[in-house]
Amino acid sequence: MLGFRIFNSVANSSTWKCCMHMMQYVRPYRRRTVLAIIFCCMSSSMDAFIAWSLKSYTDMVIVAKTVHAALYIPFCIVGFAVIQGTLNYFATYLNAWVSWKISNDMKLKLYKKLLGLETSCFDNTSSGEVILRFNKDVDTASNGALTKLKTAVSRTAASVSLICVLVCNSWKLAIIAIITFGLSFIPISKIRKKMQAAINETVIADSQVISVYNESYDGNRTIAAYNLAEHQAKKLWSVLKNVFRINMKIAQRTSWLSPTMHTVIAVGAGISVAYGSHLIVTNQITSGNFVSFIVALVALYNPIKNIGNSFKEFKTSLMAIDRITELLAVEPTIKEKADAAAFHDLRDGISFADVCFEYKTDVPVLQHISLDVKKGETLAIVGNSGGGKTTLMNLLLRLYDVTAGTIRIDGTDIREYTLESLREGIAVVFQDNFIFAGTIRDNIAVGKQCATDSEIWDAIKIANLEEFVSGLDGGINAEVGERGVMLSGGQKQRIAIARAAIKNSPIIILDEATSALDNKSEAYVQKALDNIVVDKTVFVIAHRLSTMRHADKIAVINNGKLVELGSHDELMQISNGQYKTLYDMQFRDTR
Repeated sequence: MLGFRIFNSVANSSTWKCCMHMMQYVRPYRRRTVLAIIFCCMSSSMDAFIAWSLKSYTDMVIVAKTVHAALYIPFCIVGFAVIQGTLNYFATYLNAWVSWKISNDMKLKLYKKLLGLETSCFDNTSSGEVILRFNKDVDTASNGALTKLKTAVSRTAASVSLICVLVCNSWKLAIIAIITFGLSFIPISKIRKKMQAAINETVIADSQVISVYNESYDGNRTIAAYNLAEHQAKKLWSVLKNVFRINMKIAQRTSWLSPTMHTVIAVGAGISVAYGSHLIVTNQITSGNFVSFIVALVALYNPIKNIGNSFKEFKTSLMAIDRITELLAVEPTIKEKADAAAFHDLRDGISFADVCFEYKTDVPVLQHISLDVKKGETLAIVGNSGGGKTTLMNLLLRLYDVTAGTIRIDGTDIREYTLESLREGIAVVFQDNFIFAGTIRDNIAVGKQCATDSEIWDAIKIANLEEFVSGLDGGINAEVGERGVMLSGGQKQRIAIARAAIKNSPIIILDEATSALDNKSEAYVQKALDNIVVDKTVFVIAHRLSTMRHADKIAVINNGKLVELGSHDELMQISNGQYKTLYDMQFRDTR
């Protein structure tokens, strides 16, 4: 089965490939990006002017005691500093603007990819992984990469201009400085591969933290009812200790970079000072040359001292880009053919021919299921828990594809239909229906997004919800809370029935629609169900056999096999039959 396959390997794409991937998102905003780079280069290059101006200031003011130079040179330095700050502001603003635009574009693209993935992708993937991969990675990639790009551009521009100042002051001293500058980057190559594995571990650990928070939010009532607060706290603490261990591993591998670079730079600076002193004494350079050189050298070396942290952040951004690229490259296994036809209406019926299915290789869930359902018939499906009843309906919806065999609608393999039209032709009422945050109207309109208020109220009447909705402040515009927290189980089920009613699909699946309800709620829901199945082809999954007596056919599926098929009366005639045994067990106390 297709999974995300996200955390099983360490990202290994080259920096160049990652940058090329980012460029497709930068391209729509290239004008602002280029303008930001220009401002950034101009701002950074002014460091060299300030360093160069100190030569004249030292020679003319400190050494030669020229009064007029003492007046205008400081004003020039301040003026250029103001210009530099202004340019830096516009560069930072434009960089942030482009960064957030790119972030939004990437998030929307990834979200569409997420919505297009098949159900199997979510079976073994935690919510923390999804949130981190489809949301946080984008922020890390776009904000981090562009910030580092701005930093790289500014430092490159500053370095080139500062090196020019060094050469102009003394080419001999410049050679020493440039050699030291190059040597300072050697340690980075030593830790590059080690960093990749550690950063990848951090991603996994961060997703586990998010999963614990999500679990605690979704399961807050269970946690309170079973006094699990301390248990959950220990669970989070265990994950946090792992996060701490990984981050300490990263710190261990990178913390030596800064002192090493400090040492290399200090040696280079020491040699430069010693040799520079000799050049001054021998009148090969002026004091102004030397002061200007030292200021330019410090400006050139300072950013390198903290390159350890910058390298970690840059590598994290590149790996996030790599993971995003991997996600976007994932092709769902369940997809429609290029020439797929649209399913409009059911004319004849639905057939399951020798259907087999397995979630995991060589672990069969359904084995050679064959049955036919004619248009307008109701098929009830019963059997042991975990026997494959719901899986069979998931195959009809193409949430999964059959491992072997075929499912046909009107004689056509369902894989020949477009996914959208196939699912539009099937309405489902689940046992645990998801209620979206919003209003009652929003949740019913899930079945028909362009529904009018009149159609909404018609669906509410069919679902036996009119009295409840009419009594609410706001009526159909009343808020239901996240996951429908303000609704009872029966009310959620009837909203789901209203969805199915307004969808008006020719095929209806009722998957344990009343099993979790009390008798009163079940009566309301059952009446609503009776309203929506009129003139429809219906599949009913239920444990309560009293709801199945009037089905046209009853299929008994146990352990993935179809063991009995027939009407209620026909199955009751089978001596020691599995349906008869189940029926007698449920009703022996009432007969």
